[in-house]
Amino acid sequence: MPPFDLDRLRLKGNSANRLPTSQRRIPRASKGQRFLRGPIPLDWLSAAAELPGKSLHVGIAVWLEAGLRNSAVVPLSNLTGRYFGLDRNAKYRGLDWLEQAGLISVERKLGRAPMVTINAKPSDPVA
Repeated sequence: MPPFDLDRLRLKGNSANRLPTSQRRIPRASKGQRFLRGPIPLDWLSAAAELPGKSLHVGIAVWLEAGLRNSAVVPLSNLTGRYFGLDRNAKYRGLDWLEQAGLISVERKLGRAPMVTINAKPSDPVA
């Protein structure tokens, strides 16, 4: 039986096991594309993710509008909701759950998009 050859198993050079530069970079929005602006507090996102239904989707839609308008008070239209797979009823349910959790405040007017104010995540009660 021939001796075991470790050199046969070694990777050839450093570049053989590296990904091309284009695969190592985080994808960026092209010119004219919309993008989500941050930073978004992870505590806020975690609290929204724990809520039922598409609450997190609604939360991200709110943060998208906030980034585009550079404001914590934004209208949330049905058109924006469609980017995240939200029909108007899912959007309203998500707004209700986010509001009950204290993550947002909502001002509603008949026939208008709701005006949403992003709140800081309320601190958890100390046990």
